[in-house]
Amino acid sequence: MVVALAIGSRWGEEEEIPEVSSSKKAITTICETTDYQKACEEALVSNGANSTDPKELIEVAFQAAIKYINEAAEKSVVLQEAQADPRAKAALESCRELANRAANDLQRSYAKFNNFDIINVDDILLELKIWLSGAITNEETCLDGFDDVPGDAGEKMREALTMSMQMTSNALAMVAEISTFLETMGIQGFKSRRLLSEEIFPWTDFDTRRLLTASPQQIRPNLIVAKDGSGKYHTINEALKDIPKNSNRTFVMYIKEGVYEEKVWINSSLTHLMIIGDGPTKTRITGKLNFIDGTGTYQTATVAVQGDDFIARDIGFENSAGAEKHQAVALRVSADRAIFYNCHMDGYQDTLYVHTYRQFYRDCVISGTIDFIFGDAAAVFQGCTMLIRKPMDNQQNIVTAQGRKDVRQPTGLVLQNCTFKADPEYYPHRNKLKSYLGRPWKEYSRTIIMESFVDDFIQPQGWLPWNETFALETLFYTEFNNRGPGAPKAQRIKWPGVKELPPNRIQRFTAAEFLDGNRWIPPTRVPYAAGFIFPVPQEDPNIKYSPVVPEETKDLGTVVDKSSFIATGNGSSSGKGTGSNPAPVPPPPPPPVPVPPPEIAIPVDILPESGIAAAPFTSSPVGSPVPQPGFADSVSISPISGSSVPTSDSAIAAASPTSPISGDSSVPSSQPDLAYSPSVSPSQDTSVSAPQSSMDGSEIAASPNQTPAPVAAAAAPTSTIGNSAASPQSDVSMDTNVFPAASPSGNEAAAVAATPESLGSFNDASSPS
Repeated sequence: MVVALAIGSRWGEEEEIPEVSSSKKAITTICETTDYQKACEEALVSNGANSTDPKELIEVAFQAAIKYINEAAEKSVVLQEAQADPRAKAALESCRELANRAANDLQRSYAKFNNFDIINVDDILLELKIWLSGAITNEETCLDGFDDVPGDAGEKMREALTMSMQMTSNALAMVAEISTFLETMGIQGFKSRRLLSEEIFPWTDFDTRRLLTASPQQIRPNLIVAKDGSGKYHTINEALKDIPKNSNRTFVMYIKEGVYEEKVWINSSLTHLMIIGDGPTKTRITGKLNFIDGTGTYQTATVAVQGDDFIARDIGFENSAGAEKHQAVALRVSADRAIFYNCHMDGYQDTLYVHTYRQFYRDCVISGTIDFIFGDAAAVFQGCTMLIRKPMDNQQNIVTAQGRKDVRQPTGLVLQNCTFKADPEYYPHRNKLKSYLGRPWKEYSRTIIMESFVDDFIQPQGWLPWNETFALETLFYTEFNNRGPGAPKAQRIKWPGVKELPPNRIQRFTAAEFLDGNRWIPPTRVPYAAGFIFPVPQEDPNIKYSPVVPEETKDLGTVVDKSSFIATGNGSSSGKGTGSNPAPVPPPPPPPVPVPPPEIAIPVDILPESGIAAAPFTSSPVGSPVPQPGFADSVSISPISGSSVPTSDSAIAAASPTSPISGDSSVPSSQPDLAYSPSVSPSQDTSVSAPQSSMDGSEIAASPNQTPAPVAAAAAPTSTIGNSAASPQSDVSMDTNVFPAASPSGNEAAAVAATPESLGSFNDASSPS
């Protein structure tokens, strides 16, 4: 009600006007914030809006969007029954599923908004924006499925979805306007991101927070999948049937070493699921569905994740269809607050589909050729390797194809401290078969590459157009403080949407701010950088920064550009600012070697009915390796000799204008073996307990059950826990605000030691009824 009163002071001022006229004026006023004003007004009137209370009007807008998307879902069923073409039938089946998911996004947004609490306004508004953005993406994905599908089914489905798409966009615009208005009023608590709390995510209790830091041998999962028959389940899909639905506690599935040839769909009812393997090259889930053989891109995924709060560690995901089969997704992620740690995603075109919501990837390897990281999630990649493979002779490589459709969607791709690396088979062909950082799939495509190593095979132009002038004015691409022979920006393409930004405008794309990551990532104990990883570059007043335009901050609220940027001088029309130019960095290091998380105390009762043998906790000397058998496996990538930035000997070859959902290519005779970047060594783990950190970034003395982190070698700039010679900031830092590590106490001090007796072989902890 506080929000309603506050907003009403702006949107419902004239109390003495007759009720009908006043209601009409309120509808007109609230619809002025939207892109589809006429549709907004007609929908509110036709759905019975008769109020001056803006909160009630927004609720009617939600209800109207839900009504229209349900009608579209029903229409898809009718159309499907009338179709003879199998591709059209399949596209309409996907539409039905996607329309239902969009309806669910709208329904949970409506429920959240209906219980609006000014105390938690920042958290509520962020989730509303994420979920409404997910609804927009699900609707758009439905239409994408008709690319290259004969007949008029696609056009009929577009007509059926028009009102729901417009009203979903309008709902997002209204929510963004609330965000702006509350910030303008100076509502206390707004934009104050809280650190994690058990009250926010009750499932992230002490036991759960330790699961990702223990080796598989140190915990007993809820169930085990084993290809060799040593577990209760032989296949992953068989095991999924026994997982509790809509759980609010983490459920752990251990998948033993083996190649699992199956299509795995983790549906939206399987929440808080964690899967752990024996390593990304040992535990592999593979498939070969592809576009050429008749499957739409959305349905080609070997693994599809739709359950919120999903976590994967030490797993390989693969689509083995090959380059000649065009779109072939290895992993599609349509889950909010999804985390992937030390995983591999391998394919060619469209390897990783970061479809919707918030996603975090740490120390992963993603390999592919064309648009091999694509989608419209808010996704941050830290310490990951983008491994570019050899495409077909008539192709070129594009790493990213971000698909932001609406300017207010809080989505985009952020690649931080990542490595762009060439597969050894591709590297000799890099001058002929060229590679680019990305291209715009949708109108407001947004990609940020920061603090990363860019090798020499990336073309000096950097970015590739989709086709001629599409989205060049509206896209948002920027590079910040990168290193390597492919990082210089002197020859980068000069599009209006390619930005040069100072640190204060880049800051919003760090994980803490872009994902609200401090609330849900640290509890898992996955290595995580909340802010910048490297020192912020020194100020250079000679750099001309891109002026702030409204489109840059519409997802935050229309007033943010003035309050945050222009007032500091960094977004002035002159283009000058107090921001900094990327500072010189040391010579390019070898590819980053991820450091596993610290060894911590794991309580005896780590999971219900999941007893594990306990032994006194003993700390290792500082800097000494801590063996963790089975923690993860790795293979080394073949050394690639450095060379100068290649010069393009011809104009940029035109990229195929087709979307990641459809395209054409030709065929290599065989699929080359992959050489992966270093991961965690199978023989030893050099990590120990992380020191606590104070909120100003200084270390706190380690507790008796903690050991200071070892000092990383200067050549490796990606130390993940503690301080390193190469990186003055801790990897768990967010500038001056550091997430403090939990200090074990009470029964938390009772730890597990990996003894031969306690390791043994896995047994199922329980069999869910």
